[in-house]
Amino acid sequence: MVKSPEPSGFYYPNRFALILLNALEEIMGRNGLNAVLNMGGLSHWITSPPPDNMEKSEFDFAYMSALNQALEEMYGRRGGRGLQLRLGRVLFAEGLANFGALVGASDLAFKVLPLSAKLKFGLPAVAKVFDSLSDQTSYVTDPGGDHYLYFIARCSMCWQRHTERPVCFIAAGILEEALRWVSGGRTFRVDEISCIAMGDETCSYAIMKEPIG
Repeated sequence: MVKSPEPSGFYYPNRFALILLNALEEIMGRNGLNAVLNMGGLSHWITSPPPDNMEKSEFDFAYMSALNQALEEMYGRRGGRGLQLRLGRVLFAEGLANFGALVGASDLAFKVLPLSAKLKFGLPAVAKVFDSLSDQTSYVTDPGGDHYLYFIARCSMCWQRHTERPVCFIAAGILEEALRWVSGGRTFRVDEISCIAMGDETCSYAIMKEPIG
């Protein structure tokens, strides 16, 4: 049996874990979900998932990192990346869009804003959801030119990992789906350009200001 990950002491709300588990089951089926949990040392979640509340007590950052790594080990680098991106998209669509700062993006006043204004609102709103509800720390800058920069200064996806390449693709999927949602269905390119697991200070993403579809 794989040993349970050493807790980090940083948490997401318990409800985030249920959204994640439901998304994994939707993508992989129940057997696939159980296999990933076993591989990540999280077999206790198979029979005793976290409670459906907003307390920060069960979903430790180390557990997200273990799940992320298990997907890569199970499906390979390329397959794992594809599943992580898809998982991020489902996570946002199935639950994260209903939290806090993002709720206003469904209002009529927001829908009539120019696309550039929607992006300026939407990206910081995503960061605010994570900062206000979890121990993740995120922020957005506009360096000028053709892209925004989205930073995660305390990242769960690569917690205590050491890699030679970026591995935090779940966040990229969340950002892709968030931008599709706030823009009314447009697709934007999101590239992870630094990763704490590689020794960088932050995990960061370049987000193109113009849609690709």
